[in-house]
Amino acid sequence: MSEKQFNRYFNAFILIGMAVVTVLVTTIKLRSALPGQTPWLLVTAFGSLMGVLSTVCSANGWIITFLFGFLDVSIYGVSCWLNWMDGGSGLGNALLHFLYFVPMQLVGFLQWKHRGAKGESQVKARRLTPAMRWAWLGITVAATAVLYLVLLHFDRSAAQGFLRVAVLLDVVPLVCNIIGQLLMSTAYMEQWIFWIAVNITSIGMWAFSDASFAPVYLVKYSFYLLNSFNGLRIWLNLSRPKAASDAPEKA
Repeated sequence: MSEKQFNRYFNAFILIGMAVVTVLVTTIKLRSALPGQTPWLLVTAFGSLMGVLSTVCSANGWIITFLFGFLDVSIYGVSCWLNWMDGGSGLGNALLHFLYFVPMQLVGFLQWKHRGAKGESQVKARRLTPAMRWAWLGITVAATAVLYLVLLHFDRSAAQGFLRVAVLLDVVPLVCNIIGQLLMSTAYMEQWIFWIAVNITSIGMWAFSDASFAPVYLVKYSFYLLNSFNGLRIWLNLSRPKAASDAPEKA
């Protein structure tokens, strides 16, 4: 089987699997939905599907990922905002999506277009230099530690001890999402290390959850994890000197 055929079958597997998960999640939510909530639940389900398409296209280095990504993060941001307006939580997530993830879709589109992504032509990916890798490792550790201590101050769970796993499982995906998005928008292969970390910690978080729908989310992030490993495989090839028009460069 050629690599092109493998990618085609693998993409279909991820898309079909995630579509089934999205339908299951939406069905569960619709059962307990209040009158008038159904239309927006369907919109958020559409946004989730756009997110799936975005991650698959990103793994393959296709620039259309940013169209699907824009729809995904915009809908999720509005959803968080509406939840906050109704008296719930979500303001922080709404602002994060509107002020960071939405603009980064445009940044990514322009960066990838500059690096040769057009139609079905894949982006000319690049790799961080060794010095840049150490720098990003330091930034990741420092940001995780600071955010962990901040959230620890507001943690009202009964858990004791300095290291609270529940808080850590909230912090790591957030930090990795922010850094992963930046590296993705600037076409660096190392983004996939952060997406893998996001998915592994998300799987861990839902594994500890006693919610009735937790198994569905375990399956969801398992699909995302498989796609992340495939993305890492593809981008290792895309970012090799023979596949890129330039050597690793600094941001």
